[in-house]
Amino acid sequence: MIEIKNVTKSYEMGDENVLALDGVTLTVEEGDFLAVTGPSGSGKSTLLFTMGGLLTPTKGAVSVRDTDIYGLHPRERAQFRRENIGFIFQTFELLPYLTALENVMLPLSIAGIDSVEQRERALEGLSRVGLAKRVGHKPLELSGGEQQRVSIARGIVNEPDILLADEPTGNLDRKTGDGIIDLLRGLNERDGQTIVIVTHDTSTAEEANRVINMIDGRVVTRTE
Repeated sequence: MIEIKNVTKSYEMGDENVLALDGVTLTVEEGDFLAVTGPSGSGKSTLLFTMGGLLTPTKGAVSVRDTDIYGLHPRERAQFRRENIGFIFQTFELLPYLTALENVMLPLSIAGIDSVEQRERALEGLSRVGLAKRVGHKPLELSGGEQQRVSIARGIVNEPDILLADEPTGNLDRKTGDGIIDLLRGLNERDGQTIVIVTHDTSTAEEANRVINMIDGRVVTRTE
């Protein structure tokens, strides 16, 4: 499903060259549920965004469904993401002038889904994350945990084959976080979604089928 070959990502910061990913090679099979762990600054989120077509590597290749995603024109890559990949961002990335319902409807609108179906599917998504009573609220009227759940509903509403989640439980209390992990596991086991999560939480990582640990931009351990 996802093939990463000898991927390096570096940044120029003043006079320094910062190596965020250092020759990472990784395969994510169809139907996998992979957790990526490691300390802050280890390259976890950089790896996630690179495999999702959001961050062009300095060197190496990334293939998703046998497609070299960085060989595509940017417009083609954006279309490929919309059709194949859902994202859950740690920073939410919600539009402040839209309600929770409208934020979740947005990817459906971009995909050309009928407006009635958009609303029905978005309402269902918000209900699944426990926000059925907050659909008319805008992000600034929601707590951090509620905003995270809106972000999760938006990430799953299109039923993507691949779901990439950056700290999906990082802003949630334990009970709500456990419910979100149960939801992701259900998507994996029932619907066959391929899921990759970045997390610093050991108990969250243990819910995945596989775990890799990163340090200084390298994969240092793998647990099957």
